[in-house]
Amino acid sequence: MRKTRLTPVLAALATAALTLGACSGAGGGSGSGGGDSKTITVLMVGNPQMEDIQKLTPDYFTKDTGITVKFTILPENELRDKVTQDVATQGGQYDVVTIGAYEAPIWAKNGWLHELSSYAQQDPSYDVGDLLEPMVQSLSGEDGKLYAAPFYGESSFLMYNKEMFAAKGLTMPERPTWQQVADLAAKLDDKAAGVAGICLRGLPGWGEVFAPLTTVVNTFGGTWFDKDWTPKVNAPEFTRATQFYVDLIRKYGEPGASQAGFTECLNIFGQGKAAMWYDATSAAGTLEDPNASKVAGKVGYVYAPVVKTKSSGWLWAWAWAMPKTTKQADTAWQFISWATSKEYEKLVGEKLGWSRVPAGKRKSTYDIPQYRESAKAFADITLKAIEEADPKNPGVQPRPAIGVQFVGIPEFADLGTKVSQQVAAAIAGSTTVQKALAEGQRLATDVAKKYQ
Repeated sequence: MRKTRLTPVLAALATAALTLGACSGAGGGSGSGGGDSKTITVLMVGNPQMEDIQKLTPDYFTKDTGITVKFTILPENELRDKVTQDVATQGGQYDVVTIGAYEAPIWAKNGWLHELSSYAQQDPSYDVGDLLEPMVQSLSGEDGKLYAAPFYGESSFLMYNKEMFAAKGLTMPERPTWQQVADLAAKLDDKAAGVAGICLRGLPGWGEVFAPLTTVVNTFGGTWFDKDWTPKVNAPEFTRATQFYVDLIRKYGEPGASQAGFTECLNIFGQGKAAMWYDATSAAGTLEDPNASKVAGKVGYVYAPVVKTKSSGWLWAWAWAMPKTTKQADTAWQFISWATSKEYEKLVGEKLGWSRVPAGKRKSTYDIPQYRESAKAFADITLKAIEEADPKNPGVQPRPAIGVQFVGIPEFADLGTKVSQQVAAAIAGSTTVQKALAEGQRLATDVAKKYQ
């Protein structure tokens, strides 16, 4: 099981982001590249799509270009720690890194990343206009330029095992409420058979447990901060949402939930050990691959559960970024352009299976007949969920910063991670939700002082 090691580094990032914001040239490097080496180093998160590209690169990129790619793959929490440490301190160890919609605009503002718009526009085969607009916006800086190229995009939805539902005579609404989900989990939970009613992330980390949990907070009517930066972490709405989430896991969730993140839930649900799972839409590709999943063809997909909002899915992209410290910018772009191209998607489909295409980023993906057939159970709902996500207004009240499942300020990485550790402790039964959020309110109050 992974352990969270984010806090010291991300705290440093929060401080550095505030103090280095004006240093647009930090880290050196230039758009024209530099060194003439044909080897690049790539740091990426250990999700299935990244494991696929590691397998395909030697035969379908290196052989064609002569460029050797040295990959380092880490679990999500460790990846965030490592990439933040390298980029924020301008360590220069990596030429390409995977970051997300949270980091891209903040790091772009600090001058830590190469802008990629000029590369994309000068590459006629890339077709930057084919990228989905929500992904482009989430990965762009204040100057409107792209600072990370989306590898795959996602929202969130609820996945359920159709066979388990049929065996109990249950039906799933297309747009369920969280109370309906809890009622279904109670009926489907079968601890004697080793089947959880639902799998939900409990692993500490702002991008782990608080990815789904913050969407629950939003739809329950809560928010981290209101429009004037008044912290609301222990407000009634935030508390009710968190108590609901913790109770749902403790009653009907997976064993060891306080150490279960995306990867663990993917394995649990994919092995038929959970009746439902609320998480990233990008999980569907792996679940529908019979070589990787025991539930392929048995999964139903519906919109993210709601309470007070019409929709509540998050918006995220795992994307390739180029730190300013790289001396191999042109070579790094060759890899990035290949890894996010239409051609790469077709390669994955033909060699590994069409359901495994890293989708959610290009319009043209949804016009590929083989992909549409393979992904017919989840393709349309994924695209609709991405379109419905509203980073500017994800809840019931105005927000002071953008973000559905995060608050788009440098300090949130540290704040969210520290509060997540308290919530994980509540899931484990070693503290209460009230105590966890009281500490969260104290931490959020310190952050708010910088903006009020």
